[in-house]
Amino acid sequence: MIFNQLLINGIIAGSIYALVASGFSLIYSATRFVHFAHGAIAATGAYFVYTFFSMFGLNFYLSSFLAIICTALVGVFFFAIIYRPLQKKKSSNAILLIAGLGIMILVENLLLLMYGADVKTLNFIEVAQGKEIFGAIITPLQMFIVLISVILLVVLQLFVKKTKFGKKMLAVADNPELADITGINAKQIQYAGFAIGSALAGVAGILIGLEQNIEPVMGTQLIVKGFTGAVIGGASSLPGSILGSYLLGLTENFGIWWLPSGYKDAIAFVLLLIFLLVRPQGILGINKGVRQ
Repeated sequence: MIFNQLLINGIIAGSIYALVASGFSLIYSATRFVHFAHGAIAATGAYFVYTFFSMFGLNFYLSSFLAIICTALVGVFFFAIIYRPLQKKKSSNAILLIAGLGIMILVENLLLLMYGADVKTLNFIEVAQGKEIFGAIITPLQMFIVLISVILLVVLQLFVKKTKFGKKMLAVADNPELADITGINAKQIQYAGFAIGSALAGVAGILIGLEQNIEPVMGTQLIVKGFTGAVIGGASSLPGSILGSYLLGLTENFGIWWLPSGYKDAIAFVLLLIFLLVRPQGILGINKGVRQ
């Protein structure tokens, strides 16, 4: 059935978008500015695993682990040398946004310089015949992508809700001023937010590299989808970002039931504009007025 196939495709796309959006949401919650280079950081994760696995010949799971660690360090590095100094100078969010755009362009050009413009592939899970589930076809690779995404999202949610450090991150996200008064180290939370958020972006980059091609500009599309998912659900709400990402994936795929497949990105932009105009705080976000 077409409906079931589009549903499966929407869940697969939403799973990857959710990893990007949840990382974006963590960073936004901790820092209160838009890290627009988040998609480019995800692209570095894909290239790191390509380097360790395809070029150095390491075990894929070891390569993925190293790639995720390296991606987290890249995110923290840019926060430490660019964002943090700007914050100390009391720079506006507009300046921080422009800095993020600059980082995105820098990273994309560095990847282009180091790896070339030709696309790369990861030949880890061989292309296999898809299995039929309720009339829809899903490949083992796609099942792997959804499984890994769901596991990570559940673990992330448990970390934020159940651990002491996770609750501190929630406190900073809910009320940064009050959290600072109560003695929570906001700087530590910001660094942690960038590390965890960048690691999640790295995972998303790896999963995309498994199913699709790896190219230097792949991060631009990723940040558009991740940002849209976060805005739909609520940029400061982790569950909201996940929900928004799945809604985006489903809307895109059901949208091409009536429209040509080339309109997928247009559907995402229209959905983004609708929420920015009608409900900018997102589905699960809370309108906190001028403090936001």
